[in-house]
Amino acid sequence: MLHKKSFVKKTKGGKIVKVVREHYLRDDIWSGSPLDPRCDPSAHKLAADAKHYLVIDTNVALHQMDFLEHPAIKDVVVCRTVVEEVEHRNKAGGQRLKALCQSPTKRFFVFSNEHHKETYVKEEPGESPNDRNDRAIRVVAKWYADRLPSMPILLLTNDAGNLAAAAAMGITGMTLPSYARSRAADAPELQDLVARQEFMDEDDATLAAEAIAAAAAATAGSARGGPAGPGPGSNRDAAAATAAANSSSGQRSSKRKRLFEQHRPMSDIQAGIAAGRYHQGALRVNRFNPFEGWVSSEAVGRDILISGRIDMNRAIDGDIVVVELLPESQWKAPSRVLPRAATKQSKGNQLLNNADDGSTDEADADIAPEIFQVAPEQDLEGPAALSSSLPDGRRPTGRVVGVIRRNWRTRGYCGSLKPEELGAGSSTKSLLFVPVDRRYPMIRIHTRQGAQLMDKRMVVAIDSWDTDSLYPSGHYVRTLGVIGDQDVETDVLLIENDINTAPFSPAVHACVPPLPWAVIEADIADPNREDLRHLPICSVDPPGCKDIDDALHVRQLPNGNFEVGVHIADVTHFVHGGTAMDIEAASRATTTYLVQRRLDMLPKPLTEDICSLRGGVERLAFSAIWEMTPEAEVVSVRFTKSVIASRAALTYAEAQTRIDDERLTDEITVGLRHMNLLAKKLRAKRTAAGALQLASPEVKFEIDTETHNPLDVGMYQVRETNQMVEEMMLLANVAVANTIVTRFPSCSLLRRHQTPEPRQFEPLLAAAASAGFSLDVSNSKALAASLDGAVRPDDPYFNKLVRIMATRCMTQAQYFGSGEVAPADYYHYGLASPIYTHFTSPIRRYADVVVHRLLAAAIGIAPLPDSLRDKEALHDCSGNLNTRHRNAQMAGRASVELHTLIFFKERTVVADARVVKVKANGLVVFVPKYGIEGPVYLTPKDAANNTNQSQQFALDEEKQTVVSADGSVRYSVFDKCAVRIAVEEGAAHRRSLVLTLVPRDQLAHEDMTG
Repeated sequence: MLHKKSFVKKTKGGKIVKVVREHYLRDDIWSGSPLDPRCDPSAHKLAADAKHYLVIDTNVALHQMDFLEHPAIKDVVVCRTVVEEVEHRNKAGGQRLKALCQSPTKRFFVFSNEHHKETYVKEEPGESPNDRNDRAIRVVAKWYADRLPSMPILLLTNDAGNLAAAAAMGITGMTLPSYARSRAADAPELQDLVARQEFMDEDDATLAAEAIAAAAAATAGSARGGPAGPGPGSNRDAAAATAAANSSSGQRSSKRKRLFEQHRPMSDIQAGIAAGRYHQGALRVNRFNPFEGWVSSEAVGRDILISGRIDMNRAIDGDIVVVELLPESQWKAPSRVLPRAATKQSKGNQLLNNADDGSTDEADADIAPEIFQVAPEQDLEGPAALSSSLPDGRRPTGRVVGVIRRNWRTRGYCGSLKPEELGAGSSTKSLLFVPVDRRYPMIRIHTRQGAQLMDKRMVVAIDSWDTDSLYPSGHYVRTLGVIGDQDVETDVLLIENDINTAPFSPAVHACVPPLPWAVIEADIADPNREDLRHLPICSVDPPGCKDIDDALHVRQLPNGNFEVGVHIADVTHFVHGGTAMDIEAASRATTTYLVQRRLDMLPKPLTEDICSLRGGVERLAFSAIWEMTPEAEVVSVRFTKSVIASRAALTYAEAQTRIDDERLTDEITVGLRHMNLLAKKLRAKRTAAGALQLASPEVKFEIDTETHNPLDVGMYQVRETNQMVEEMMLLANVAVANTIVTRFPSCSLLRRHQTPEPRQFEPLLAAAASAGFSLDVSNSKALAASLDGAVRPDDPYFNKLVRIMATRCMTQAQYFGSGEVAPADYYHYGLASPIYTHFTSPIRRYADVVVHRLLAAAIGIAPLPDSLRDKEALHDCSGNLNTRHRNAQMAGRASVELHTLIFFKERTVVADARVVKVKANGLVVFVPKYGIEGPVYLTPKDAANNTNQSQQFALDEEKQTVVSADGSVRYSVFDKCAVRIAVEEGAAHRRSLVLTLVPRDQLAHEDMTG
């Protein structure tokens, strides 16, 4: 049956055109049920012995995914209408729905209602698309009920109007809460999974009710025909929206005091931004102080401080918010003190910035700053630590008046329940959930599993945040396990950083060549591949490395020059574009390295065997080969696919030993010595050009092979061989970048490090000035020279600490498509290189896989993939690479934090530390041996939480010094101190490291740094 659909649209040129499309309707679309005699057996997916079949509407699919993913929810009919709308409105939700429909155990059947002649419905005059889709879903439910009279059909919807219209058609409908209660006997946890208010917060509900009520008034008395019930602008729509608004605001507000202002209407927000009254940006919350955040503003020229939960106005970290700048008389200075756990009497005031909350049931948990693993390119306090705009320390301050886009995670938040909420034998159902990431507020959930969940890590999702509640409302998603268990806490950090831990699918494994794999004669005979098995090639990697991406060689040529080779695993020989393995690798984007495990981007047979350039076996490679003078001047470079045979897989320590042992004169050792000398000269040239020699603290763990607990932890030793390999990799990456951009100037994948804004250096400049040093940050070369000069003869560690602080001022390096920016913006600030990319690690980085394909096309041995000609696709690819790279970095650091915590669980240690920030009541110190940073308090409080007045301190921000009232104690930035490191258990079973100042004479001499 042929049906024609017509609609009008506006072209890019502004013309209005009518579009007519043919829409084919069929009668051979199956129901998916074995109870239907007309259904082809190959289409059977729903169970014949199910208690009932469920038909879900779009809002259920959009907002109740945790509920739908529960194992008890099976035999669900998903209309094609629902699938298309979910994919259009929420990409992540569409992927989750697709996974449910593909699962053989869930039995979710996609019914193509839009192409069945008995279920297709036309949009009626005056009918909105949403109402038409709701009607289409009801028609499907009715069709199934008529088609399968022996099987109960339930329409699941939380829309009161939809339920009423379904009842008028003789369809049995239920809300999700009602359905969950009906399943209490066999699946009681379903009630906890129901999302409250389906993400329509009070502001949205109120605005929706006003709009629909106005539409209803304008169309009063009108009606439309059809068996589906009332239409758009009808009383049922207005009533439903008004009920939603009342449920979230009106009814509760009559009993409870409003704590937050409603968000401004979008029309007001748009006008305010255009007029310059409002400023838009992402809210970033201070990790040390969750009551302080900031929003970047180009118009103001500085970051706008948001102080207190009231002015944050229900926005959370990562939300795109609209900020109204307060009058200058109301500007504030960033907090001068370290936050303390609030007393019971002061918690509400601290939360609300001295606002009366009007309630007694929502007291906050203890908020105390945590100890963090020090991370490059991350200042834990962020812009709040920068110098102020006004002489008295105040800076531009604002308040959130609207949220453009919520950053609520669909995957939820990991944490645990606040223990004070549930006493022995209590039947309390409303509990507070405390996220492990303290930048996020506590979340109020309703659960009947309180007693069972008190000692568990769990996942909770946010549903809404009303103006009369201190906390957002959410729902329970799932339990991870017992708090403190190493595997459970590892799962937490992986979920928090959105790391894909799912096993590779059969389709991906089908792309992997069978083992054992070996180079065959056809590989050697390939005219595009050189046989380099005769070269003295070796690899140099960390101990235990199995995914060996790169190998190296150097040999002297008859003319006195050197041949230098960098050989990279030829991953693209096995990972072909568009295959299941390529799509999966592109999605994962990178391998994630934790302390005790590795989550691979590619299946293990490729990662550890087929692609890995192991010693003593032949492997396929992509080689870059230079001729270089003894002074490290490049004469020529060429690229080729190759076959190599690495003669040794060395660790950094083993390679260093070979270089240092003058008795060794074998070909590999001699090559390593030449390579080390060339690397030093290459490094000197980069430094002279302005490359920065920054520093970041790295620690290494000795792990018990049975318990997997850390036995020892200490600073990672960097040898000359580390720097040697780094120089070779940089040389290859720059050479490849130049080659691919020359051939493909508009579609190459590059990596750049943008020049930091001058304000980003302010904390470093202030700290250096307080120590008597002036740093020139006008360009990277000037900064490099300044850092070289920042030396204290009596303190060898001082310079490294300054370099660590300089690293915090840097921006994050980013992947990008070469056609997106001007060539002048390709510049990599840290390397002082006009151009850069990643080529040397294709086993663990998808960016390198893309670059290998570009290089193969550039040298004429393979065509350029169509996907790389698509600028939009390349932009999306680089965006995912940046996100996944950042997530993997954060997960790795979180793993180090976890194992540091486990290490100190059974021991207390006194360690050397350095002051990196001063506050009115404490210090922020860095502990070099363990690579951790955190607060120590100068003013400990007694059991009654009273501060001893004789222990008061005065802060001099200009001199970066804090001095006791009697002058007997003084601390400045860079000062040496000693701290006791111990583990304490805080709110919601949070075990955390606590640092306490102790006299420095308690340190053993060998433990002193510098």
